[in-house]
Amino acid sequence: MTMSVTRRGFAAVATAAAVACGLAGQAIAQDCVQLRLSSPASETDQRAVALTEVFAPAVEDFACFEPHWNASLFAQGTELEAIARGNLEMSIASAQELAEFFPEFSIFTAGYVHRDAAHQVAVFNDEVMDQFKQKVEDELGVHLLTVMYLGRRHVNLRFTREELDVQTPADLAGVNLRMPGSEAWQFLGRALGASPTPMAFTEVYTALASGAVDGQDNPLPTVVDARFYEVTNQIALTSHLVDLNYLAISAEVFNSLPEDQQQALQDAADAAAQAGRERQLALEDELVAFLEEQGLELYEPDLDAFRSTVQAAYLESDFSSSWPEGVLDRINELAE
Repeated sequence: MTMSVTRRGFAAVATAAAVACGLAGQAIAQDCVQLRLSSPASETDQRAVALTEVFAPAVEDFACFEPHWNASLFAQGTELEAIARGNLEMSIASAQELAEFFPEFSIFTAGYVHRDAAHQVAVFNDEVMDQFKQKVEDELGVHLLTVMYLGRRHVNLRFTREELDVQTPADLAGVNLRMPGSEAWQFLGRALGASPTPMAFTEVYTALASGAVDGQDNPLPTVVDARFYEVTNQIALTSHLVDLNYLAISAEVFNSLPEDQQQALQDAADAAAQAGRERQLALEDELVAFLEEQGLELYEPDLDAFRSTVQAAYLESDFSSSWPEGVLDRINELAE
């Protein structure tokens, strides 16, 4: 169900208050802009590492970056509303979350639309993205800084391959596959042929261990970071979604900064995203051997069957009716 939320619907609360913050290695404190970020990611996730090691040092002259991982400040899925209400400055937002507010964002959640990490960056920086960014800022009070590559999502199952050999979407019939709770995620699960189950990320390990769900889908580095390999037996390399997040900031906070600080913050965001992207791509290449050493079977199913089935499901759905005319064509052009 699409949420109808606008910035005017929230209480107007100022979020750009300057606070006294101590700068490392200095005896005195100076005013700085508070930038609290809330995310369900763990502190070892590549996004967390990149923001801590690259973004934070780059903005420390004028901003106090205060990350909160593992959904310890705001529950997963509530961060954008927290920003809109003035209760939070930054988040790492998914296209699926944004599609809850703006249905046209579902184009960026569709299976097999983005081709790879470079394609994601090209789309985000192209003028085709301007109408999406502007709407999020105008109606939700959220400014999208940059795109962060999460990796290629694959189907990760408790079953051994002898019990279930996944070659086409038909093989996933009846499989209880954990997916995040938004309708965009749930639709993708159904398009893959599975029976999607909404569940917070922090609950997935226990659910896999107990058999409450049959599997989950994530990039390989997330499978390792969350130790899902301990409670699963196979990964079908479906590459059904080249997944992404957007680094988001309160538009009120961003627009309150002088131009030089806005540019510094933008540059820091892009640099962090690039560092995380490079780390994730390298990890994806390296982790196949590690996961096989842990006893998992990794194999590539019939990707043509998956691609044609998933894309047909989207084009026949209400999702595609919300996609602005010409956007999909332009996205495809940018991949060429």
